[in-house]
Amino acid sequence: MEGVIDEETRYEAVRSRDARFDGEFFFAVETTGIYCRPSCPAVTPKRQNVRYYATAAAAQTSGFRACRRCRPDAVPGSAEWNVRADVVGRAMRMIGDGVVDREGVPGLAVRLGYSARQVQRQLTAELGAGPVALARAQRAHTARVLLQTTDLPITEIAFAAGFASVRQFNDTIRAVYALTPTALRAAAPKRGTARATPAAGIPLRLAHRGPYQAGAVFDLLADEAIAGIEEVTGERGTRTYRRTLRLPYGTGIVAVEEAHTAHTAGATGGGSSAEAVHRGGWLDARLHLSDLRDLTTAVQRMRRLFDLDADPYAVDDRLGTDPRLAPLVAARPGLRSPGAADPDEFAVRALVGREAAERLVERHGKVLDAACGRLTHVFPVPSDLTAEPGTLGALATALVDGTLRLDAGADRDDAESALRSLPGMPDHTAALIRMRALGDPDVSLPNAPTPIQDTWRPWRSYALRHLRAESAR
Repeated sequence: MEGVIDEETRYEAVRSRDARFDGEFFFAVETTGIYCRPSCPAVTPKRQNVRYYATAAAAQTSGFRACRRCRPDAVPGSAEWNVRADVVGRAMRMIGDGVVDREGVPGLAVRLGYSARQVQRQLTAELGAGPVALARAQRAHTARVLLQTTDLPITEIAFAAGFASVRQFNDTIRAVYALTPTALRAAAPKRGTARATPAAGIPLRLAHRGPYQAGAVFDLLADEAIAGIEEVTGERGTRTYRRTLRLPYGTGIVAVEEAHTAHTAGATGGGSSAEAVHRGGWLDARLHLSDLRDLTTAVQRMRRLFDLDADPYAVDDRLGTDPRLAPLVAARPGLRSPGAADPDEFAVRALVGREAAERLVERHGKVLDAACGRLTHVFPVPSDLTAEPGTLGALATALVDGTLRLDAGADRDDAESALRSLPGMPDHTAALIRMRALGDPDVSLPNAPTPIQDTWRPWRSYALRHLRAESAR
């Protein structure tokens, strides 16, 4: 699935309802005015009536409305935006993080180092939609989630989803879903449970494509968990990961389940018999937010932490051709390279280690208004750490003054260069921060257990995860 997908391949994906391509492109049917994901179960349209789009926003901009049957807005994001380091890839990561909603297109342009006109032109030329349309599509999806999973008043949902007015909210929902907000709420899929109240949190299904080695991800998160801000509970195979989040408008607590009954299988290739291996679908999650405007940002950060937008087919196809990695890929199909829920936090943790990070939480972390079990704090902000001695103080200062940027749209080469320029920063730590905090899928760590091969590009981070998983057996 790497590279440009030609029209013949796209139509074959639609004809065969191939879920591997969900999120990689969308198709619209001119005779119905509807756009869908490739795996939509509806009758396959005639080839001459089909049009293809790189994003849902592009289909919406062309006047198509979302299919109510396959819900194309709920697909995983394209893995391309994690791989690409150019302005379009960086822009897409920042739009996903809510930058346009909070700062507008001018704020996005400043972060990218381009003019607003240049950003508009590049995104429209390549994706068929500009930053406003892309953010609008994301707001519509957030609104649908809130409408169909909570009993919040519709007016509150409009502003929580990022809309500037109720009228704009109503117009967008009608345009995207061909329903009023009230009718969209009434059309919610029946899951056998009542809608959640804000106090109970927002239930979510965090979609992924292809196989997902949930057990390996939860093992890593359990090994790294920082007391006070994270915990992993339960038995292996049915664990829950919980953590606090520092978000633009407030704080949050998220819980993500390792296993879903409809998407759990036995172990593969020597793994534990209790290991959760999702064959496709989603991770169940629940979000508690002090400010609902943070919903989109919180979801995107968890998607990066769990590497849910990856394309396991492309990764496994490339790495599976290597004699050294082939048996490892066969044993753990869909192994992910986890990212970070908070890039600045991860940089500090990577530098000082787990025990020192826990001491920082105790001394400088923000205490939650109400503790939730063993979750009591939010990780300290860099500005609270600038007085720390040595490399930690230098790192915090660089994050505060902007010399170092680790946000979703940061230039990875610039960030690594800034990291390596800090006094006392180990090369290995700088590379690890690039891999995890910046979500780079193609990083070679200096002390890898096996020499990293250039033939493993652009998936060297995944190759490293396979090697680490093997050495941990």
